[in-house]
Amino acid sequence: MLSGILLQVFYGLMGSWTAYLISVLYIEYRSRKEKENVSFKNHVIQWFEVLDGLLGPYWKAAGLAFNCTFLLFGSVIQLIACASNIYYINDKLDKRTWTYIFGACCATTVFIPSFHNYRIWSFIGLGMTTYTAWYMAIAAVLHGQAEGVTHSGPTKLVLYFTGATNILYTFGGHAVTVEIMHAMWKPQKFKCIYLLATLYVFTLTIPSASAVYWAFGDQLLNHSNAFSLLPKTGFRDAAVILMLIHQFITFGFACTPLYFVWEKVIGMHDTRSICLRALARLPVVIPIWFLAIIFPFFGPINSAVGALLVSFTVYIIPALAHMLTYRTASARQNAAEKPPFFLPSWTAMYAINAVVVMWVLVVGFGFGGWASMTNFVRQIDTFGLFAKCYQCKPPTPAAAQH
Repeated sequence: MLSGILLQVFYGLMGSWTAYLISVLYIEYRSRKEKENVSFKNHVIQWFEVLDGLLGPYWKAAGLAFNCTFLLFGSVIQLIACASNIYYINDKLDKRTWTYIFGACCATTVFIPSFHNYRIWSFIGLGMTTYTAWYMAIAAVLHGQAEGVTHSGPTKLVLYFTGATNILYTFGGHAVTVEIMHAMWKPQKFKCIYLLATLYVFTLTIPSASAVYWAFGDQLLNHSNAFSLLPKTGFRDAAVILMLIHQFITFGFACTPLYFVWEKVIGMHDTRSICLRALARLPVVIPIWFLAIIFPFFGPINSAVGALLVSFTVYIIPALAHMLTYRTASARQNAAEKPPFFLPSWTAMYAINAVVVMWVLVVGFGFGGWASMTNFVRQIDTFGLFAKCYQCKPPTPAAAQH
């Protein structure tokens, strides 16, 4: 448990650092373009455009490939999570059927024009996750330790690195940093807000994860969704419903940048009509829906995405991009944003970036990728593709006969 807490803090701070790097690169790109009298009135700046403007087309291609693939599977994960959670309120329908239903619900995000429209929802989502996290902590403590509970933790390296990579994924959610900053009136404040948000997240994740692990121990190794272990009460149902709404919002957050990319590809990004843009966006939702039905492995898919995509998208690429953007003395001298007050040396920034790249490449992508893919393949072998009800309890004999 101590290892898990330390990894949460470590990856949380590392995620805040790379979010800071992305914000600096965005401001650098925008300031250079505005000096060239480029207007962004009807254009949403995206991460791959920042890389293109600062480092060239090869970096644009890498950023586009990793970012879009991550956001695609990030949306898939939210859809799987919706089906996984609602099942614990109403198990009369299997999880695959719930995926069909929530896929249709999440498709309505095509009507939401931009991140400006998510501002109030992000605050509401914060309240929802706060309730859910503290409900889980309190419910686990009140439940007490399960009979015969053991706390041996992951007994194999595969399980350890799968869990570690899940944490990497959790604190690597800033793939939409550029789009969010573009929606802010004062994007320079994003980096401070993100750090404060990360510190607040620690107050939610550490108590709830510790309490649930204390209560249920090694049962969590075979239960990807902790709701399945907590007793069914009105408070649990409320937590599930709030998480469903939150996941709908998060689906929109993850999918909206994909909508923007697709609009730019087909030449619809500047279209004023909401209905035309919504119609143009529908082809983005369909593969997400389909992938959620093929790979309904809530938990294992998170760690696989974390190792193979998040590691590059929000850790390695931003650190390398920052190092290359400011590699010359003139670039450092004319930087739109200087190094932070707590780290006024460019050399120190380069050193931290190098550590981030090496750590994530070896531990996150290397060991994490091996462990996550091993576990993912094991889930496919056990449950098969298009699993009807992943990790559901088998029906009782009476129910089966009925």
